Amino acid sequence: MAQRDSLPIVILSGGAGRTGEEIVKAALAQFDQPAVELIRRPHIRSAQAAQQAIVDAQRKGAVVLHTLVAPETRDAATVEAERRMVPLVDLLGPALAVLEDYLGVAPRRQAGLSYVAQKDRFDRMDAVDYTLSHDDGQRPEGLPLADVVLVGPSRVSKSVTCFYLAYRGVRAANVPLIPGHEPPPQLREIEPHKVIALVMNPHRLRSIREVRATHFAHEEQDALDAYADPKQIAQDLRLTHALAEERDWRRVDVSYKSVEETAEEITRMIEDTSG
Repeated sequence: MAQRDSLPIVILSGGAGRTGEEIVKAALAQFDQPAVELIRRPHIRSAQAAQQAIVDAQRKGAVVLHTLVAPETRDAATVEAERRMVPLVDLLGPALAVLEDYLGVAPRRQAGLSYVAQKDRFDRMDAVDYTLSHDDGQRPEGLPLADVVLVGPSRVSKSVTCFYLAYRGVRAANVPLIPGHEPPPQLREIEPHKVIALVMNPHRLRSIREVRATHFAHEEQDALDAYADPKQIAQDLRLTHALAEERDWRRVDVSYKSVEETAEEITRMIEDTSG
């Protein structure tokens, strides 16, 4: 067999597929960083969809693991996998059988119940993953998927506020606004109420940048001086205010707010516009 970069593992689910993915990841942790590609196939709700998923897995040369609980989809996947000799593992079936005997109650066989029971945790995980991937202007193509995008000059606590929000299940991205650099065009695709500019008193921002500059020993002195220069700070803040005015972004002054206070205010702003 030809050498491949990674081996495909298909995870079938009648719901979102998170349970199966977590189980597979837990199993993979017992191996030494295997080169695999996890392919999640969620919302398998019919026999035809289950059969097609097995056909697709065969074409990829993949093994299949599933958390299908509805008899129709589970049986269809089992029969098709046997017919096509595709390795198939039922991740929940044995546990359901044991629990049914032990509890004396039949399972509901309804997809997605695990997600409903753990929705808050999954939302937080999603939000943290999103925020990690969209910190400091990374992956601007994903900005339209954010619940909120924080913008502003350097050192106004954009990143730390985003991570605080993400822990609450808010998909938060942040984009630095830098004079002489055009903001990513995707910012214009976002509804203005989803973009919030963080601003700060120039004297407060200068003191924060001066402290931060002491940790940049590897930078040239000219760059450090410019970073905390009052004229540069004024220019940075003017840009943020000008763009906020032009694009109808709301602003939050974070000069003397804690991260928790800033996050609370932003959360209220999000709720006001979404409710």
